[in-house]
Amino acid sequence: MSRIGRNPITIPAGVTVSVTGLDVTVAGPAATMTRRLPEGITLVQDGDVLTVERAAETTELKSLHGLTRTLVANMVTGVTTGWTKELEIIGVGYRAAAAGPSAIDLALGFSHPVKFTAPEGVTFEVPAPTRIVVKGPDKEIVGQVAANIRKIRKPEPYKGKGVRYLGERVLRKAGKAAK
Repeated sequence: MSRIGRNPITIPAGVTVSVTGLDVTVAGPAATMTRRLPEGITLVQDGDVLTVERAAETTELKSLHGLTRTLVANMVTGVTTGWTKELEIIGVGYRAAAAGPSAIDLALGFSHPVKFTAPEGVTFEVPAPTRIVVKGPDKEIVGQVAANIRKIRKPEPYKGKGVRYLGERVLRKAGKAAK
């Protein structure tokens, strides 16, 4: 049995989970999320504890067992506290400015400012001109939005300028050696 898949998911107070067929809906104080389960994977609810079970011992279902448990646990966390991803901007003249709760303007050394609009459910905070906080209930979407912002100007290896995750280490290369 999967080590991750057999762990139960505790449902906190204020969160409701409903399973209809293959669809799982998790509703909480922050949001409501829905996901479709793979064929052969079922959720069993016993009070405030969810367990994920598989119908057979096939290789495919074994691999989906732990994945499904993690995805449902991420949904429960997302509707209660939400997910955040922090980015930092490094470079002279590089900065971010909020243009509403779901849009930011980025000055990243291009000849024009870059306007980035978030998908539905994702919000931005700009606590400092060199810091961006991406927030939302869906961990996958928050991570993808942060990756898309980082992709606009990746950190370069010579001076380290660009957009990086908070705490990310960028390996620096030595420049040309003078003779």
